[in-house]
Amino acid sequence: QEARDLGRRALSLAIGLGVTLCLVLVSQRDVLLGIIMGGKSSSLAIDVDVSSYQYAQSFLTIRAFSAPAVFIMSASTGILRGYLDTKTPIFVLFAANFLNLSLDIGLISILGLPAPKGAAIATTTAEWFSALGFLGVLGGILPSANNGGIAELGSNQQPARALQSKNEKDYDNQSFSKNENLTIITPTLSVPSFSTIQPLLLASSSLFLRTIVLQGALTGAAAMAARDGLSPSGASIAAHQIAIQLWLLSSFICDALAAASQGLVADALGRKDPRDVREISNTVFRYSAVLGLGLSALFAIGANVGLNGEDTGVLVQLFTKDAETQQQLAPLLNIIVLTQPLNALVFAADGVLQGASQFTYQAKCMAISVGVAVASFGVLETAPFNSASGGSDILLHVWIALVVLQFMRGLTSYIKIIDPDGPITLLSGQ
Repeated sequence: QEARDLGRRALSLAIGLGVTLCLVLVSQRDVLLGIIMGGKSSSLAIDVDVSSYQYAQSFLTIRAFSAPAVFIMSASTGILRGYLDTKTPIFVLFAANFLNLSLDIGLISILGLPAPKGAAIATTTAEWFSALGFLGVLGGILPSANNGGIAELGSNQQPARALQSKNEKDYDNQSFSKNENLTIITPTLSVPSFSTIQPLLLASSSLFLRTIVLQGALTGAAAMAARDGLSPSGASIAAHQIAIQLWLLSSFICDALAAASQGLVADALGRKDPRDVREISNTVFRYSAVLGLGLSALFAIGANVGLNGEDTGVLVQLFTKDAETQQQLAPLLNIIVLTQPLNALVFAADGVLQGASQFTYQAKCMAISVGVAVASFGVLETAPFNSASGGSDILLHVWIALVVLQFMRGLTSYIKIIDPDGPITLLSGQ
């Protein structure tokens, strides 16, 4: 009952925060775009390309309406992980991404909508599809991706007493009421009091702060890329966005291992089995190293091997035909190739530490890592590191700073993981 109540409060809080964020994004869109683009807004009178600004404004307005859906998806995924159900999110998100791709093709290629507007509509629709799908599973309306025929959530779940049966044969020989002790998790219609959501806020505040710091760093990187003085801003920001999407793609792949390790490490710690904690951690790190090297190899092939005799790699050709953007993108792809093993290990360490509930430590380390990365960017912007033409290669410096950020995240995580007085004690032989 306590787990169900916590899930209901989490969903209610997610909806409230999502609606609040949506209102802020819509009402303050001009100010926010002015900060990011360095362009015309209600408070920052700096000229920018009118069409680019209109595209960005339309995109942000449409995407703002997906904020509640994104919060619901995040809360629902956490609830499902708490029930050790990692399959259902995969099926829901796979269907949503298929819908997203189909809508992209239909709205942009067939109906001829402007690409930013069509992509915004497609992604927002897909995210609401995911949110409603998750709510349907948690509310017992839709089936979950149950394991071995016994599910704890969804319309295909079995009553609590059935889950205590030792095998499915025992369950088949018993008779249970259809609605007996079923787990139904839905948002509460009433506004929860602060006392009821205080534990949830306290538990998630460190992780929230860590996420805000990281997203602030990535947003700042985009803003700096838009101000690159050595190339047309359109080419610079286009190259940055292509590179950051590839980086995020690889990050989500690596995060799959982190998600698995989070639940397994928490389970082993709950059983007070330190040997199992270390074995799980070591296994995750080994798999992550192999995954990182594999991603490096794939990106290296895509960045350097062209089709039909092209000098540029297939990845570059796939995303853009613009010569200036290709030139800006080339060094960024090299950085992505070289840093994949580091990224994979960093995300693995994140999962291990989150499984050990080291959220406060991670938030502090994220703040330190971002501070070091910002300082490194400042150093790179000084005269000795400027280009031969006397200007500053801001885009390249932004990406070097992102590498520093990842290195510091990995270093600080590793210090905690090997700490003999910490929860993991990775190097302990006992």
